[in-house]
Amino acid sequence: MEKLEASVVEDVPVLETWKRLEGDPKAVLVDVRTRAEWAFVGIPDLSRLHGEVLLMEWQTFPDGRTAPDFTERLDAALTARGVEKDTEIFFICRSGGRSRMAAEQMTAVGYRRCRNVMEGFEGPLDASQHRGRISGWKFAGLDWVQG
Repeated sequence: MEKLEASVVEDVPVLETWKRLEGDPKAVLVDVRTRAEWAFVGIPDLSRLHGEVLLMEWQTFPDGRTAPDFTERLDAALTARGVEKDTEIFFICRSGGRSRMAAEQMTAVGYRRCRNVMEGFEGPLDASQHRGRISGWKFAGLDWVQG
C-alpha cells in the first residue's frame, strides 16, 4: 500500500498571495476574521482580479469561541462555488494565527492546497502596539474596501 504524504500548510507572504490569486482564476481567498473586523477594519478586494473574497468566521464575536460548524459551512460554500479539493485556497485573518488554524482544519478534511497568508490583513503589532505599520495586506498597498 502506498503511503500518502501529509499535506502541509504553506505560509505565503501577502504580495506572493496576490500574485498567485492573479495568476490562477480558480484560486480562492477566504477571510476568516469576524464580522466586526470586516465591518470596521475592511476586507481584501479582488474585483480587479477575478472574484470576491469568501467571508467565513473562524471565531464568533464577541465571545471568541471557534465556530463549531466552520468546516461544514466552508465546505458547503466552496462546493457551491465549484471549488475542487486541489484548488489553491488562501486563508487570511488579522495577523496569520486564526487563518493558519483554519487552513490546517480544511487540510484535515481533504483540501490539499490550503495556504496561510502569513502577515494577515493588518500584520503584527509594532513597538507602539499598533497594527498595519509593519506588514500585512493593507500595509503592502493591496486592494481593499471598507466592509
